Amino acid sequence: MRLYAFAIATLLPAALLVAGVVWGGVWIWLAPLSVGAFWLAMDPLTALAPREGAFPAGDGLLALTGTLQLVLMPVALWALTGRLHGADWLAGVIGFGLYFGQVGNPAAHELIHRADRWLMRLGVAVYVTFLFGHHVSAHRLVHHVHVATPDDPNSARRGQGYWRFLPRAWIGSFRAGLAAERALSARAQGRRRNPYALYLGGALGLIALALALFGPKGLAVYLLLASHVQAQLLLSDYVQHYGLRRSRTSEGRYEPVGAGHSWNAAGWYSSAVTLNAPRHSDHHAHPARPYPQLILPDGAPMLPAPLPAMAVLALVPPLWRRVMDPRLVRLAAGRAAGGLAAT
Repeated sequence: MRLYAFAIATLLPAALLVAGVVWGGVWIWLAPLSVGAFWLAMDPLTALAPREGAFPAGDGLLALTGTLQLVLMPVALWALTGRLHGADWLAGVIGFGLYFGQVGNPAAHELIHRADRWLMRLGVAVYVTFLFGHHVSAHRLVHHVHVATPDDPNSARRGQGYWRFLPRAWIGSFRAGLAAERALSARAQGRRRNPYALYLGGALGLIALALALFGPKGLAVYLLLASHVQAQLLLSDYVQHYGLRRSRTSEGRYEPVGAGHSWNAAGWYSSAVTLNAPRHSDHHAHPARPYPQLILPDGAPMLPAPLPAMAVLALVPPLWRRVMDPRLVRLAAGRAAGGLAAT
């Protein structure tokens, strides 16, 4: 997908949030709509979808989008503790929460996979700002290694509802990431610092700063926004890996990660908003591949609707299971017969 599509989809909500803070009214309501609903109109308009581009890296847009998360968080706290009131306050909470969760999370995710140390550090800073710094370690050292196995806290098993998955994934990923970092530090024999000190120290420092600058209300709003962002990230993991499992080889090891171990989704605009996160199989196959270069591999499991729609469906576990469990059955049957993934 051409880079300008990503730029429009990710920067438009930021511009609307700033306009909403300044003028309120319809502007602050357009912000959450641009993230949470605009894709409903744009995804079906395939004639407007940009063709695949010349495979840019997109690092400039990525750095800008990551920086916006750091800038807009204090703006959000300032606006939501004095500037916005009533219905506009509610729209602001939803708008900033969706922007941080649907745009900021994918941007930070891309950044922590970059080899450039400054981009990597920017991604860490964004996750620490979301009070979710441990995700940096858990995602890179645990999720990508153990995805689609019981050893990955962020790969939901079949039949597990999202609301049961949420606390287990949060706690499990914190513990698994810490164990992985401790193992690395032990092997380094003192030549490496455990980043959990940065994650926790940074979170405590930001909580104290929010309290000092914006008072108890500001702290409450900060914790609300951070919780919303974290829940959205774990919801994305839940949807994109639900029920998929890697088989064991004759040697007792798990098979290599392949296209069949992540759920993917079509929808060009919803993909642009989330920096191609729905092309998830290709990301797991090539974690360092820049987001504009990701593809939908042939035979990869496909969700029946765009990722945002499936995320909403996952909030109602009985409906989610009714839609997804039969697909898992067909997918398993297709694999046994050597066929393609279920769609």
